[in-house]
Amino acid sequence: MSTLKEVQEAIKAADPFRGQGTKYLHVNHDDAECEARANPTGAVVVPISLATTFHQTTPGVARASDDPNSFGAGYEYSRTGNPTRGALERAVAHAEAATFAVAFSSGSAATSAVLHCLEHQAHVMCVDDVYGGTQRYFRRIVQPTMGMKIDFVDMSTDSKVNELALQEQTRLVWLETPTNPTLKITDIALVAKTIKEHNEKHKMSCILAVDNTFCSPYFQSPLALGADLVVHSATKYIGGHSDVVLGLVCTNSESLYRQLRFVQNGIGAVPSPFDCFLVHRGLKTLHVRMQAACQNAQAIALYLEKEGVANGTVAKVLYPGLPSHPQYELARKQQHGPGAMITFFVKGGRAEAELFLTNLRVFALAESLGAVESLAESPSLMTHASVPDDQRVLLGIDDALIRLSVGIESCSDLIQDLHQALAKSQAGN
Repeated sequence: MSTLKEVQEAIKAADPFRGQGTKYLHVNHDDAECEARANPTGAVVVPISLATTFHQTTPGVARASDDPNSFGAGYEYSRTGNPTRGALERAVAHAEAATFAVAFSSGSAATSAVLHCLEHQAHVMCVDDVYGGTQRYFRRIVQPTMGMKIDFVDMSTDSKVNELALQEQTRLVWLETPTNPTLKITDIALVAKTIKEHNEKHKMSCILAVDNTFCSPYFQSPLALGADLVVHSATKYIGGHSDVVLGLVCTNSESLYRQLRFVQNGIGAVPSPFDCFLVHRGLKTLHVRMQAACQNAQAIALYLEKEGVANGTVAKVLYPGLPSHPQYELARKQQHGPGAMITFFVKGGRAEAELFLTNLRVFALAESLGAVESLAESPSLMTHASVPDDQRVLLGIDDALIRLSVGIESCSDLIQDLHQALAKSQAGN
């Protein structure tokens, strides 16, 4: 083997992350002048700026307008702009291949900011299987208090997307893909094409927002597929350590960015500088964590489908990385990997599910997802308890459904934990 070929193979083996690692650690690393303005001290880690207000040498003229982290506005008051928050926003925009990113105090606050960009009495189409907190906000807050009409629609097949009943007042289509918790996949490019054709035909201005929390920027790029907005609960994979709550919205549209920035300042749901620091730190290892968690999830999903079903402890497994998933081919086309979320049904019902969950020892019985530690929960009793009973039935969210967020522990330990807990769940049968 030639020396050059050896080197090339060594480089390939050293980077299983599709060449994504550098962009999560460095923003504009090839623009020394820009980075010098953003980081005049040369600190390797972005400093935490706790100041709430900033000294002005001339009344009404903000300082440091040449700092890229101030986006040309300078600094006057920390709700309006903060150096640590600005550094995070630039980093996440770079990671998501977006022009702009705006940070909020939670994923729910980020969702709320998007809705505040719409006019009164706008119509919103939302994917039917959506995070419980999102449907609760749309159904119990947005509809009755903001005068908007929300329709929850299945968009899991091409025919259903082509039949979308976009209305004259439809201003937003909201997607989660994969959905939470049944992991349905929606063709983002097809939805974007449908909206574009509707807008051109009827001179409308409907936009597409994609909640990319489950995939993170590492496994899916909605903006490249035609989305106008990408929303993240950075509490999950981007933060990655179960120690911070934060939300983000990314876009390539300057007009949407200006609206979001106005809402961010006007409503004031901004994250603290320390929260921004933690999420920025988490972003730097996103590629390493996502790759490891996905490899674990692939093996666990295979175990559950092959051994769990065979031994009578598991009824069904849903995971985009398994050929049995209804949208397996779409997931392969649209995503850069199947992710680390698994949904499966314990054999039996609520009693068996509770036995399974309470007997886990490595997986933590807890809400949330996307952290280094593995989590397990019952959506019908926990994250999606606010979804109306009849809607849960339609979506297939019953008491036997278990949602796993697979972490980066030893895969053999995780599978052994699932094996013993599943066996105990069937002890009375």
